[in-house]
Amino acid sequence: MAYSDELPLHKQIYESLRKNITDGVYKEGDILPSENQLCQLHHATRPTVRKALERLSTEGYISRRQGKGSIAKGIPSGIGILSLSGTTSAIGQENLTTKIITKPELREWNTAFTFQLSEKEKGNGCLYLERLRLINNTPVFFDITKIPNINLPRFTQKNFENKSLFDILRKNYQIEVKGGEQKLLAITADKKLQRYFNVKTGHPILQVNRKISTNRPDFYFYSQIFCNTESYTLYGTF
Repeated sequence: MAYSDELPLHKQIYESLRKNITDGVYKEGDILPSENQLCQLHHATRPTVRKALERLSTEGYISRRQGKGSIAKGIPSGIGILSLSGTTSAIGQENLTTKIITKPELREWNTAFTFQLSEKEKGNGCLYLERLRLINNTPVFFDITKIPNINLPRFTQKNFENKSLFDILRKNYQIEVKGGEQKLLAITADKKLQRYFNVKTGHPILQVNRKISTNRPDFYFYSQIFCNTESYTLYGTF
């Protein structure tokens, strides 16, 4: 896959290796090309290659061992709803289906799932999106996302069907998730969630409200995620 020349070289190398791991080109236990080989392949310096490898290691895609090089670990384990890796990365695209309930649209906003907004955020409005996420054809997540309408050209024209929001933000806008806050609540399914998850009245649901920080100064986006955990355990780091 070709990446924009505007993307720094270490990020291009990261994206290339990450895709090879998630696509199964490098399976668990496979040894990645050496640093020297990656330098030659990408016409990069060793520090540039190491920066890409360090990020893959931090995110759990590879392990680095003295004398053996970089070893693929596969897709990070766990369901990434509680992790910075993101749901698509944690589960695997082949097992995850995304249905768009509400396509991205511009809306006014004054609050975001109990989190306070700045005057700048309120003044620019939000890009609003609703999705239903299925794992092996079982509906597990329903999420509502609000993103500040600040320097995101043509965002509403992007195709989010079976796509990762984190990937779209990273590849198209160079926005990377760095951390954030999340609040977990135990609720019961209302009529809408009963319909989406095909569950009965009173069924327990985990609600997660998130404020996610990024590499852009003072740029946050917000999500409210409803999780049917009957068949799946959620865990991860944040």
